[in-house]
Amino acid sequence: MANSTAVKPAGKRERLVAGARSLIHEQGVQRTTIAEVAERADVPVGNVYYYFKTKDELVGAVVDGYIADIQAALVRLDRHRTPQARLKALVQMWVDQREDVAQHGCPLGSLCSELGKNDGSGLDVDGAEMLRIEVDWAEGQFRSLGRRDARDLAISLLSGIQGAALLANTFREPEILSRQARRLDRWIDSLA
Repeated sequence: MANSTAVKPAGKRERLVAGARSLIHEQGVQRTTIAEVAERADVPVGNVYYYFKTKDELVGAVVDGYIADIQAALVRLDRHRTPQARLKALVQMWVDQREDVAQHGCPLGSLCSELGKNDGSGLDVDGAEMLRIEVDWAEGQFRSLGRRDARDLAISLLSGIQGAALLANTFREPEILSRQARRLDRWIDSLA
């Protein structure tokens, strides 16, 4: 008898989104083809169009997946006792990904930057939502610290993280993110 608790392979749609997500992170939206996504997902190319009529629809599904992941991560961060601890835990999330970020860039920042160049598809607005969620959350944390300049501080925090991610990727030096995280931790402590 088969083990009923065994994990079933993801369905075709989920595999396509996962394949697109990894390829887009590795090489960007423009260079990623439907054929490559199908191959990565182990799905016949013709089946892709059953789930996604266009490449933009597939990219939209990737963005939706990131948004769901961001929201879930922020809920997990809310379990920390203080706003200061929550903000520092957000920074630590990037440090935990530093090797991948140094190799391929920040998955969110890179995607937002690329989608921001697509006028008219709506993906630019959807992509921006990924970082807006994080900025809004950080603003709430700074506001909980009693900071009237909470929005500016949230922008500074995300700018510091995204800038470090860009440099870590450009120079292929993951330690840049670690050093910036230590600076941001001290900065957060000084604001609390």
